[in-house]
Amino acid sequence: MKTMEEEAVEIESLEKSLLEDNEEEAVLYAASFKEMEKNFIKYQTVQWILYSLLLILAWGIGLLMLLYIPIRRFIVRKDIGSRSLYLTPDAIVYKVTRPVPFPCFGMLRKEKHVLLHSVADVVVEQGYLQSLFGVYSLRIENVGVRRPPSDDVKILGVANPNDFKKAVMMRLSNIRNEIVSRQASTLEDSSHLMMSPRSMELLLMQKLEEVGSSVKQIQTFFERQQSQTREP
Repeated sequence: MKTMEEEAVEIESLEKSLLEDNEEEAVLYAASFKEMEKNFIKYQTVQWILYSLLLILAWGIGLLMLLYIPIRRFIVRKDIGSRSLYLTPDAIVYKVTRPVPFPCFGMLRKEKHVLLHSVADVVVEQGYLQSLFGVYSLRIENVGVRRPPSDDVKILGVANPNDFKKAVMMRLSNIRNEIVSRQASTLEDSSHLMMSPRSMELLLMQKLEEVGSSVKQIQTFFERQQSQTREP
């Protein structure tokens, strides 16, 4: 038996393989991170300082974390500057490239594809500390079939997140309307096919009635002729 995590990995790889041939699809909406770069760096820095102070009181490790702040800010700046989030006709695509904790050892690249048919909702969230810096996060909820809630995609620092959510929900609505239209068209075609033999039967009966009526008229005509010849 496969675990839920293994099934989630298989689903993600399947989604990516389905989208490999559609990388050149039109971008319906592209989110922006640039406007929130300064606020995002401030938010991440304050959050790091708070964690550092707590760890100083606990084990003293926080002092090393405070010394690490310049490197941390450099990593956060590179992170937010490389992010891209956009909507295509079939999927939501998120890409980011960030340095490792020690930038001299290279970069980490992440690319996430979420097929729209697996999206249940897009949630805009903002915690207390985030609200102080005007930072929002987007959480893309999955339908829930064979996927744990932890597999939801969470993206922090999106500028105008409500606009991106509106674009996604409108596209989802259009997709669902197209599906309903196709289903209605299929049902209509099948109903026509089911009614076709009946229509032919009714048409045949109508023709038989017309022929029978014509035969009766001819029979009546001959009977009148015979009666007229007998009278003299």
